[in-house]
Amino acid sequence: MASEAAKEATRRAWRKLGFFCGRNDAAKEWRIVGSVKGLRKFAAGIRSYASNPANDRLSEYTHFGPAMNLELGTSRQPEISEQCIGGPLMDLLGLATFIERSVQSNVVGKSIALRANFSPLSAYELILDVRDEAFDPASADSTCR
Repeated sequence: MASEAAKEATRRAWRKLGFFCGRNDAAKEWRIVGSVKGLRKFAAGIRSYASNPANDRLSEYTHFGPAMNLELGTSRQPEISEQCIGGPLMDLLGLATFIERSVQSNVVGKSIALRANFSPLSAYELILDVRDEAFDPASADSTCR
């Protein structure tokens, strides 16, 4: 069991990130939970990675989250797997743009599935769970309770 200090450090990290990302292997999905602002930060993180020419080599990657559980990486084709969201940089830029356009205040309370638009043949789904602006990303992490 994590100490209260470790839990608080994790809470602060989620809040700084602006969104929560978690994987459900039984449902074969990644769920990114945040407010419109937080989910736009997720899109900005993807855009930042995909805009860096140094990442244009296969197997380059970065991580999201305090536990570094979600990997974003460069691969030959778009993919969503138990390990990562990956693809050529141009496809990742397209994903960031799709997220930015999809996450609007009129979709608060809804979930947006991205696999069909990004990588239809992937084993895992990528779901954006849009919450209101008061949402605390740390509240979605069961290890912080």
